[in-house]
Amino acid sequence: IGNGIGEFVRHALRIRCAADTGTALFDTALKKFELNYAQSVSALSKPYPGVFAGLDILKGAGYRLACVTNKIHAFTYPLLKDTELLPYFDLVVSGDHVNKKKPHAEPLLHTCRTLHIEPSELLMIGDSANDTLSARAAGCPVFCVPYGYHNGDLLELDHDAIIDSLEDVEKLITLKI
Repeated sequence: IGNGIGEFVRHALRIRCAADTGTALFDTALKKFELNYAQSVSALSKPYPGVFAGLDILKGAGYRLACVTNKIHAFTYPLLKDTELLPYFDLVVSGDHVNKKKPHAEPLLHTCRTLHIEPSELLMIGDSANDTLSARAAGCPVFCVPYGYHNGDLLELDHDAIIDSLEDVEKLITLKI
């Protein structure tokens, strides 16, 4: 959804109602959306081409992988499970696992603390300004993929590289041993 479910619902209400909808209507609409979304979170979802191959390459090279998302755990877990991505991740950090969501540094700093690594040792691979801003705030390098939620020109984002596919990531990583 890109900027989160709340913003998606606000945008839909602005279009539908063409006016400020107020807190009560927003709260009702958000609850209805969440109920429906919970029932179909992964119904039409599938990983982008190259994701499984890229994750296989990274896991095979010994990297520990984390999924860091602003999506709440109640939606993240079934989505990852149903799309068969969950087994790839050593850690899943959902938006409700931390006090502040991306673009704040906290989700990535939490990931570093949990994996016992320094921010400079964590590579963020993202698809949006929220991802690049979070990585920079945490002191992490960041690669961007050209699909997903970037909502604009990737060249304008503060990234270290743009990769066409996760299959290309390992070629650009330099290990410090």
